[in-house]
Amino acid sequence: MIHKIKIIVFLLVVMSSCSTVVENLDVKIVDKQLIVDESPYFIKGICYHPVPKGSDQRSFNNLTNDLALMVDAGINTIRVYSPVDDKAVLDEIHKAGIKVIIGFGYNQNGNFDILSGSFADYINKYKNHEAILFWELGNEYNYHPEWFENDISNWYTSLNNAADVIHSIDKNHPVATAHGELPDSLAIAASPNIDIWGINVYRWDNPESLFSEWDAISSKPIYLSEAGADSYMTISKNNFEQGENQDAQAAATKNILETIFKSKNRSLGVTLFSFTDGWWKAGDNATQDPGGWAPNSSGVPYDGSPNEEYWGIVDIDRNKKKAYSIVQQIYKETNTN
Repeated sequence: MIHKIKIIVFLLVVMSSCSTVVENLDVKIVDKQLIVDESPYFIKGICYHPVPKGSDQRSFNNLTNDLALMVDAGINTIRVYSPVDDKAVLDEIHKAGIKVIIGFGYNQNGNFDILSGSFADYINKYKNHEAILFWELGNEYNYHPEWFENDISNWYTSLNNAADVIHSIDKNHPVATAHGELPDSLAIAASPNIDIWGINVYRWDNPESLFSEWDAISSKPIYLSEAGADSYMTISKNNFEQGENQDAQAAATKNILETIFKSKNRSLGVTLFSFTDGWWKAGDNATQDPGGWAPNSSGVPYDGSPNEEYWGIVDIDRNKKKAYSIVQQIYKETNTN
């Protein structure tokens, strides 16, 4: 009898411990505000896709150094474009005091993607990990109807269904999508299961008009899933000289972030694009090349041209650019909560 009592007590302790863990992981939306563990949370984030020189594949070999730089800059959230299937990586991110927005692609050859349904396996595996802030489906797919039989409504149907699946698996984290610019009525009407709309916004150095435009079409919360500027001027413009120009990037970053933080009650925050330069984007993977292409790119400050290998706030060797100091100043000195 005593032995049975001990077993019952042990099981109750384990169950209580598990219950506490799940409760502490609760992330929810209350009155268009993100609440994490019962406290308001404003996203002071960065997009993170670290690809080494000469490669086109993401690597976390430099994670410890990267996290130290992020913490020093006041970054509290990382946005990744594909799942991180490595508990040690997520553990280290959590230990640094940073949360992660986990993104899922539509067709990734069955690797935790939406098309195969294998994204649900990932969520089941990591839904109780303390690093997770919320889940995100797709990135700017509205620019690519050709991926969906030239009918973008096919994407919105898949998006809405995937969000429904996530809600059935995980009650403790919201579901977002990252949309290229302001979604239209079709996107919103077809996606009622989306809790948060991430919006990739490149409106020169002032995204302020986005907030009133969004309020006119939806009552759901938004965050700026991408915003920012690169550090290369294709032409001389706005008193910034052609060529690599960190002053231009820093000036644009300052104006963009100040606008977002001034209107902090109208969004959940921002994940600035991007943490490190990506030499794989526009040319030889072993060299840094101007150029590249992005949808709706005419709003990229200050030349209207997205030089995609120059978008980091640190370079590929992790030397801080001038924009890093701007991020550090605004993220660390602004009381957002």
